[in-house]
Amino acid sequence: MTGLLIALAAGLASATMFASIISGALMSLVLFYLAPLPLMVAALGWGSATALIGGVIAALGLGAIFGIPYMAAFALTVALPAWWLGHLTLLARPVSNDPQLANLAPALDWYPTGRILMWAAVFATITTISAMLTLGTDADTINASLRRGLMRIMGSRGTSAGESERVVDALVAIAPGAATIIAMMTLTLNLWLSAKITTTSGRLKRPWPDLRTTTLPRMVLAALLVAILLCFVGGLLAMLAQITTAALLMAYAATGFAVLHTVTQTFSGRSFVLGAAYVGTLLIGWPLLGMVGLGLADAIFGIRQAYWTRHGPPPMPTT
Repeated sequence: MTGLLIALAAGLASATMFASIISGALMSLVLFYLAPLPLMVAALGWGSATALIGGVIAALGLGAIFGIPYMAAFALTVALPAWWLGHLTLLARPVSNDPQLANLAPALDWYPTGRILMWAAVFATITTISAMLTLGTDADTINASLRRGLMRIMGSRGTSAGESERVVDALVAIAPGAATIIAMMTLTLNLWLSAKITTTSGRLKRPWPDLRTTTLPRMVLAALLVAILLCFVGGLLAMLAQITTAALLMAYAATGFAVLHTVTQTFSGRSFVLGAAYVGTLLIGWPLLGMVGLGLADAIFGIRQAYWTRHGPPPMPTT
């Protein structure tokens, strides 16, 4: 009964936050992006089944009130990622295959944070592609729809026609990648916040991972290279490749921050360096490119591995 009540509360909260975007208020945008948070908290604190039930309840409620499109959008962009990422976060297997040793010392091998980050990139890609396909089924139609919407916004600001067209053309070109970056950032932030909340409340069933060790699987680098090459073929395939590239680059940006946290451990001004990197990324964005480069360099050259070889490996989390 407690689990059902938690599922109902999480589903109602998530659905309300998702539907708040209809109001058009600025605060509703923040609530909209935080819509997965209640379901993720339910998943990490009470199990992924609780989040699944809450997501189904919320999707059905939104469908009954606002129609099938809202239900589908919520299920794909909020409920499904919250349930699956929560499930993966709590996924573990015994370190030993010996049943007697497992009973005496139930050490667990938890699902790697790098693979969870990879799945977040997958969901960010799916979410953005689904949003783009609602505007059309080919690149020209999607770009035309984006251009019309942006022209209406620019026209309401009273800018000149020539200036509006130049700005709109630039925004249309970066819109798929920018939407993917936002989706990736919000998914990752929601998962981190939900883990912090459940850790504070004592409900998180896994030890807090050492995020400095977050490493993406090797196949992600190969997928990134393929996606970059497909960006130059043109048409809808190039647009889909651009979305995939943006999501994977954001994943490598996250590992870039992990590299920065690792190599600055012995710096006297470590707090200043880390603070400048985070604040600069939030305010001006350009430091994010450096984090992407750092993450890619680590994937290719093994920067953290070389650091740990010289200074010793990071401490293992306790189960």
